[in-house]
Amino acid sequence: MIDVLVVDDDFRVAEINAKYVGKVPGFRVAARAHSAAQALAAVERAPVDLVLLDHYLPDRTGLELVHHMRERGHGTDVIMITAASDVVTVRAAMRLGALHYLVKPFTFAALRTRLDSYAALRRTVDRVGGRGVAGQEQVDRMFGALRTSPAPASPGLPRGHSEPTTDLICGVLHRAGQPLSAHEVAAETGLSRSTAQRYLRHLEQAGRLRLSLRYGDTGRPEHRYAWVAP
Repeated sequence: MIDVLVVDDDFRVAEINAKYVGKVPGFRVAARAHSAAQALAAVERAPVDLVLLDHYLPDRTGLELVHHMRERGHGTDVIMITAASDVVTVRAAMRLGALHYLVKPFTFAALRTRLDSYAALRRTVDRVGGRGVAGQEQVDRMFGALRTSPAPASPGLPRGHSEPTTDLICGVLHRAGQPLSAHEVAAETGLSRSTAQRYLRHLEQAGRLRLSLRYGDTGRPEHRYAWVAP
């Protein structure tokens, strides 16, 4: 199993990311942290294989934490998961050795692709022989293991839709046992509201969800979606 430390200052986001990690075979969440100090303490208390790291932390930035970890001899692998998308931060992450950089908001499919490529890298390194000498072919395999490509949409899904995201939304509605709005689905899944709305509209048109309207004080109805049992 690959032990993962999830670091995010938002408790809800950390919970969602941890749930995502738990859904990927071969990975498990070893700990969660909501500040750089907590993250460093977690790494020093029990070494982990991988850190999913937010950049915006209350006590120092994620990249400052990575630099501090390296100074203290921690070579833990890092995947950045953050809303910071400026080129300066991205390049700094590359220089510090971040293996992937995932910009929020993201889908479960996007994270799973990165985790799968990380697992492939570890398998490739193990086959080469850990600290043994690698030839050019083995080096190319190690670098190639980190390449990712967008997950193709499953047959029957519109362009830009993925089966993992569809399953994620259906699972939330199935467990809810009551109609949910696009805003509520977005909060439960970690998706943006517009992405959740797009998937909900398709699922309703496909007959997998039932649409109802709830009128509030403003007079504008709220669209709510309920799971339709097969």
